[in-house]
Amino acid sequence: MTVNGSDDVLIVHGGTPLEGEIRVRGAKNLVPKAMVAALLGSAPSRLRNVPDIRDVRVVRGLLQLHGVTVRPGEEPGELVLDPSHVESANVADIDAHAGSSRIPILFCGPLLHRLGHAFIPGLGGCDIGGRPIDFHFEVLRQFGAKIEKREDGQYLEAPQRLRGTKIKLPYPSVGATEQVLLTAVLAEGVTELANAAVEPEIEDLICVLQKMGAIIAMDTDRTIRITGVDSLGGYTHAALPDRLEAASWASAALATEGNIYVRGAQQRSMMTFLNTYRKVGGAFEIDDEGIRFWHPGSQLKSIALETDVHPGFQTDWQQPLVVALTQATGLSIIHETVYESRLGFTSALNQMGAHIQLYRECLGGSNCRFGQRNFLHSAVVSGPTKLQGADLVIPDLRGGFSYLIAALAAQGTSRVHGIDLINRGYENFMDKLVELGAKVELPGRALD
Repeated sequence: MTVNGSDDVLIVHGGTPLEGEIRVRGAKNLVPKAMVAALLGSAPSRLRNVPDIRDVRVVRGLLQLHGVTVRPGEEPGELVLDPSHVESANVADIDAHAGSSRIPILFCGPLLHRLGHAFIPGLGGCDIGGRPIDFHFEVLRQFGAKIEKREDGQYLEAPQRLRGTKIKLPYPSVGATEQVLLTAVLAEGVTELANAAVEPEIEDLICVLQKMGAIIAMDTDRTIRITGVDSLGGYTHAALPDRLEAASWASAALATEGNIYVRGAQQRSMMTFLNTYRKVGGAFEIDDEGIRFWHPGSQLKSIALETDVHPGFQTDWQQPLVVALTQATGLSIIHETVYESRLGFTSALNQMGAHIQLYRECLGGSNCRFGQRNFLHSAVVSGPTKLQGADLVIPDLRGGFSYLIAALAAQGTSRVHGIDLINRGYENFMDKLVELGAKVELPGRALD
C-alpha cells in the first residue's frame, strides 16, 4: 500500500533481515533539474524514469505556476513538459512553495531568459550545514542580472540579454554548477566555469541540455565551457538511476544482515561506493538489470573513510553506511569534508547503543576547509555494538533514512518521527520496506 505524507510516525519492530527486491528510478539530484531545464525550450520535452517523490511534485507545481503544462506520458514514470506559454507567477503562490525545496533558486536563469524577470522566495531544504545561496546570486550578477532584495524574497531582472562570463567556484558545488549551466546555455557568448562539480547527475543534465541544442564541453580539469545559443528546443531523456538511494538500500542490507536486489542500480556511477562496501565486508553481484547487495555472514571490518566530491565517496552515502559500521569490528574513522554538520545524526545512534565520538579535527586523511573552524566533522565509530529500539526524530533526508536503517537493525521497537521528510528523496519507501519483509506499522494500523 502507498502511504501519504500525513502519516508522519512509523513504528519499527527491528531485528529482521531485509530480504527481497526493490527498484530505484531516476535520481533525485537530476530529475527536478531536468524538469527546470524544460523551461528553456521552445518545444515540449519528455522525461522518463521520473520517481514519485516530493521534490518532483514541488517542481511540477512551480512549473505549472509559470504556465508550463506538465502531464503524464504514455508510460509509467514519464512526464511531458510543454513550456509554450511561460508566464509570470503570483508572488504569493510561489511563496507557498518556500521552505519545501531549494530547487526554486535554479529557476532564476531560465525565467530571466524567458520573461526577463524572476522572483525567488526564502528557501528550505535539509539542515546539514551551510549551503549559502548568495553565491548563486553573485553568479547571476556576473551574467548581467539585476537583483533586488525584498522582504519576501529576491526579485531579479535582466534588462538586456544575459552575457557569458568567466567563473571560478571556490568549491565544486553541485548547485552552483547547475545554476551556471542553466543560465549560460542561452547567454550571449562563451561562459567558462572552473572548479565545476562533475557528478554523474551533472553530466546527465549536460546531456539533457545538449539534446535541447546547447553547446557544452567538459574538460578533464573540472572546467566546463558553454557556448551560448539563440534558442533551445525540447528533449527526450531517460533519467539516470538514483545511485544515492541504491547505496542506502545496500547499507540497509549490510546493517540488518539482509540480502537486497536493487533493480536499476548501475555499477559505473557507484564504483567508489562498491569498493568501500567490499572493504567493509559487504558482498555484491552485478548484472545488466541491477545489483544484489548482501551480508555474507562474516564479521564486518572497520575502515577509514573520507567523503569528497565526485569521484570521491559521496557525502550522501556516508550516513547510511555509518549505521552499518556500528556493526563492524574495531574503530572506523569518518572524515566529512562536504557538509560541516552532517555528523549530528550520530547522537541518536549513541542513544540506541552505538559508540560514536565526534571530533573537530580532520581525522584519518587530508586537512579540509572545516579543520580550523570548530565544526564537529570527524567521527570515530567503535564496534560492534548492539543497537536497541528508541524514539527517533528525523533530522534530514539521508540522516532520516539512516535512522530507519538503525531502527530496522536494532533489537526491540522504535518510533520514528518525521518520516514525511524521507518522501523528498525515496520513492514509495514504505512499500519497499514491506516488500523487503520489514516489520513496520503506522500507529493504529499495520502496513501490508
